[in-house]
Amino acid sequence: MVDMPEAPSARSRIRRLPERGVYEPATIYEVLDQALICHVAIADVDGGAPHLIPTIHTRIEDTLYLHGSNASRTLRGLREGAEITVAATLIDGLVLARSAFHSSMNYRSVVVFGTARLVTDRTELLDVSRALADHVAPGRGADARPPTDDELRQTTFMAISLEEASAKVRTGPPSDDESDLDLPIWAGVLPLRTVPGAPEPDPALPADVRPPAYVTTYRRPGEPE
Repeated sequence: MVDMPEAPSARSRIRRLPERGVYEPATIYEVLDQALICHVAIADVDGGAPHLIPTIHTRIEDTLYLHGSNASRTLRGLREGAEITVAATLIDGLVLARSAFHSSMNYRSVVVFGTARLVTDRTELLDVSRALADHVAPGRGADARPPTDDELRQTTFMAISLEEASAKVRTGPPSDDESDLDLPIWAGVLPLRTVPGAPEPDPALPADVRPPAYVTTYRRPGEPE
């Protein structure tokens, strides 16, 4: 039996259904790379209500980068050194059990704990901007115009180490009670995946500019072709 990595900290340890906990970086990175958005939570630095916002993110090696506007109240709190929690979730299927109690979802989720760092180095800012474009549409970073200095001044990027992170994963069929197995109710898993529609060109786009392959064959990392 192969020894699995342990939780990096007490607060990142999976307590509810611990058998679903995964602490391998490869699984954590896969979920973060496939998820289009994450949610960032911080306690109010002034002692008020906690804040939770959805935002775009990207990953470069073992660092997670969060993107937002300079006007964001939550990101202003991060710049003051607040502890944060970041969560991302992928839904892989609906688990339809014979009973409502055992109905569930197959999912992969990641939770990251830490203190965010404000990104100020211009080279790092440009690298993160390109990585963010590639996170949304792999290949876009090479095509999109890089941000100007003025645009960089209007944008906030925060970095957080993935040192304190954990994943939780559910797979497989329903876990119905044995007494329910003979009920004449369909049970199983309905897989879900991201399926893009047809590209819709900008009305101002010249007719001879065709969509690139990463648009016409778009899929999220890790999803089957």
